[in-house]
Amino acid sequence: MLRIAVQSKGRLFEETSTMLAESSIKVDGGKRTLLVKAKNFPVEILYLRDDDIPQVVAAGIADVGIVGENEFEEKGEDAVIIKRLDFSKCRLSLAIPESIDYPGVQWFNGKKIATSYPNILKRFLDKNNIKAEIHEIMGSVEVAPGIGFADGIFDIVSSGSTLVSNKLREVEVVMKSEAIMIANKNLSTEKKEILDELLFRFDSYKNAEGKKYIMMNIPTNQIEAVCKLLPGMKSPTVTELATPGWSSVQSVIAEDSFWEIINQLKALGAEGILVVPIEKMIL
Repeated sequence: MLRIAVQSKGRLFEETSTMLAESSIKVDGGKRTLLVKAKNFPVEILYLRDDDIPQVVAAGIADVGIVGENEFEEKGEDAVIIKRLDFSKCRLSLAIPESIDYPGVQWFNGKKIATSYPNILKRFLDKNNIKAEIHEIMGSVEVAPGIGFADGIFDIVSSGSTLVSNKLREVEVVMKSEAIMIANKNLSTEKKEILDELLFRFDSYKNAEGKKYIMMNIPTNQIEAVCKLLPGMKSPTVTELATPGWSSVQSVIAEDSFWEIINQLKALGAEGILVVPIEKMIL
């Protein structure tokens, strides 16, 4: 049995739950249950606060964990990153009141900076030879300059709307973060095998994300041009039709680029274009 530590609430919880469900791992229970076993796969889910996950994995209480890279870097626990999961993306940035002219990072010399990530901030300041006062606070970091508690802040930024609403502007991106899977360094052979299967399922789901399967009929003399537009995973599948001079072309396309090339396909004579979702993709 592989134990996975997962955030008990918030965006990371929602996206992790989706990934497990799309990987056909059935987990009942939820945020109010601390430990839940999957019905059809040898894993159990341990729901925790996100900042507790690195320590729990490093100590071997959980075998692996899904956590924000920012929390992992801040805690500095002795675990290993085994996979970047490509969701819950954000950045850790320095921000100051929007009315202040910013000449560069040296502006922070002698200033007070409020943050929930003092360790990451200290490493950045030391690297840049900045002497500043770090004030650690939990939650509502963005209000600190407005109430006179700090000159600037160091905090998570996603869309930037929270900064704007507090009359702040981002001036330095210190690190980019996303959801990652971390693991204890001493997993048994049995647990590594379960983990490998779990990662295989995750990959199959992520590979299909944002992809569509496209099929169309095309004049045979236009196949080469169509294949340049639709490269597929390796190359499109081409099948000769019963109608002379016509072929069927099947391929995989990124959903966000489909509308950019649809008119080009039509101009090449494509007919009967069918686009369907892909649930899983194994490369």
